[in-house]
Amino acid sequence: MGEGGEARRVQAYDGELGAAVARAQEGDEAAFAVAYRLVQPGLLGYLRGIVGDDAEDVAVDAWLEIARDLGRFQGDGAGFRSWTATVARHRALDHLRRQRVRPRPSAPEHDLLDLPARHSTHDQALEALSTERALELVRSLPRDQAEAVLLRVVVGLDGPAAARVLGKRPGAVRTAAHRGLRALARRLGVGDGTREDPRTPPGEPD
Repeated sequence: MGEGGEARRVQAYDGELGAAVARAQEGDEAAFAVAYRLVQPGLLGYLRGIVGDDAEDVAVDAWLEIARDLGRFQGDGAGFRSWTATVARHRALDHLRRQRVRPRPSAPEHDLLDLPARHSTHDQALEALSTERALELVRSLPRDQAEAVLLRVVVGLDGPAAARVLGKRPGAVRTAAHRGLRALARRLGVGDGTREDPRTPPGEPD
């Protein structure tokens, strides 16, 4: 699908989501179910990349908070995706703290990378992110790269929205996403005919 077609698809998706959220705020339970159906797959994929097998439990906690605070949300469909990702991230970090899991240190921030060309190894890595193995590989990335990739690719947030969720500058998030996708492409053996051992420690020089 071309860039124009993809943009129209996202707009239609967010339009449907925004309408469902507005009805849900008026007490329409069926509309809330529609919003859940539209958001949950990406949200669950994001959480799997952070907390692994505990993702569904964390998602339940996140949706309880989302339902409780729905009346206070203001925004459109894209804004709702960003808000729900923020709620889910907070619940995931709470879960990790309870499990005494120390977050990985962030990789040093580098200058903003250029956007990859279409049909590059980055694009092929994106296509593989729907698999469980790919999500496991995402979890092996430095935390900043993993979250940037998950928010941009799995949840579908744009750069500024992902940056708001993470509390960082858009350029830093965009850089982290590109670095993460490049690392995934190498580990998935995409583009150069090689395949790295998934057990290779993350954060090695590019």
